[in-house]
Amino acid sequence: MQEASFTGLRWIIGIIAFYYIFKFLARIFLPVLVKKAVENANESFQRQQQYSQGNSWQRTQNNNNDEIIINTANAKKPRETKKVGDYVDYEEID
Repeated sequence: MQEASFTGLRWIIGIIAFYYIFKFLARIFLPVLVKKAVENANESFQRQQQYSQGNSWQRTQNNNNDEIIINTANAKKPRETKKVGDYVDYEEID
């Protein structure tokens, strides 16, 4: 009987110790991991911007005939609203 309660107590103490150790290590390493993730995202964003600007620069150099081209394929279209039915105003009857 004593062995069963001691084993259960050991499990509870182990879980509490694991929680505090995890909390301590997360406090140390989590800011470093988040900083790395932000730096990687920033580098990826910078590469995308440089790639898209490089492509647009090449396109403008190739079109030297003073022609303006407006691309309307990416223009936002107004949102269509669906009319489901008529509005009915209910009045309270005494």
